Amino acid sequence: MNGYKQRGMYFASSWCVFDLPAKESQLAELEKEINAPDFWNDPGHAQQVSKQAAGLREQIEDWQAFEHRLKDAAELAGLGDESLRAELEAEIAALESELDKRSFTAMLSGPYDAEDALLAIHAGAGGTDSQDWAAMLLRMYLRWAEQQGYKTDIWDMTEGEEAGIKSVTVAVDGKYAFGYLRSEKGVHRLVRLSPFDSAHRRHTSFALVEVLPQVAFDNPEVPIDPADIKVDVFRSSGAGGQNVQKNATAIRITHIPTGIVVTCQNERSQTQNREFAMRILRGRLLEIKKAEKEEEIAVLRGEYTKAEWGSQIRSYVIHPYQMVKDHRTEYETGNTQAVLDGDLGNFMDAYLRRGK
Repeated sequence: MNGYKQRGMYFASSWCVFDLPAKESQLAELEKEINAPDFWNDPGHAQQVSKQAAGLREQIEDWQAFEHRLKDAAELAGLGDESLRAELEAEIAALESELDKRSFTAMLSGPYDAEDALLAIHAGAGGTDSQDWAAMLLRMYLRWAEQQGYKTDIWDMTEGEEAGIKSVTVAVDGKYAFGYLRSEKGVHRLVRLSPFDSAHRRHTSFALVEVLPQVAFDNPEVPIDPADIKVDVFRSSGAGGQNVQKNATAIRITHIPTGIVVTCQNERSQTQNREFAMRILRGRLLEIKKAEKEEEIAVLRGEYTKAEWGSQIRSYVIHPYQMVKDHRTEYETGNTQAVLDGDLGNFMDAYLRRGK
């Protein structure tokens, strides 16, 4: 039982991947702020702090329960009782699997990593092939989200003339949705024999993937002056017949200072479409704010290089061979179909472990 004893000792110390004392101290500070008499004088700030405290409390309680399991396993291993071997073997296997998942989740420590995400896909150079590629990527991410137990909702989609889609925006709701999906941001490249080429020649297609946090409608970090936006209302595009919108419910918002244009036409009410369009706009403005800060730091460090459209983050090759390769981490696999069916875990893991 010496091997079990060593593994038990390892478990007893491994929960430090989550700094429990630091989290408890952080929660205590938030609760002190929440209990202040003037806490609700600023409702927007109060809601954010309350949400942050609730999330921390849930994490702490979850890790405390896991810590108890680790200590119990260590104690059982220390007994050296052979009659407990089967029970201990099963518990240790379960704990090893759980600890690996928790170690991975511990890397998701960004300010929005635990939040819901907005995923946008835009067809790039390549005409119909790229629009079809954008549709393939949409299917890939919807399948990935389903495998994770996440809820998805298409907020806006523009279909291609012949096939595929020109652009789509999807809400992905679930814990750590943004943290996982941020590894997908960038240009994705596909190499294959084109089904739209009568000569069946090899084509290269590109699509841009955006990943934004679903920023709260009243997030004070992204103030938007009503004078800086132009709002247009129009009829949502549909499949025809009974599906055509008889009322103008779709919303197009133009942010005048940046030129950003967002639309939402998911057959909801005009009020709902406006709210979701504003969330998309806030997410993009937040991304710009973050990118400008990172660019400034990179320039000061002398390491800034401008990201151009062709600088793909990942290549998917279907012909003349099968391969998917991430150019940031060098991780690759020969099972292209599995990746296109939503098997993205190893790519996300490699990206997060890279520390970016």
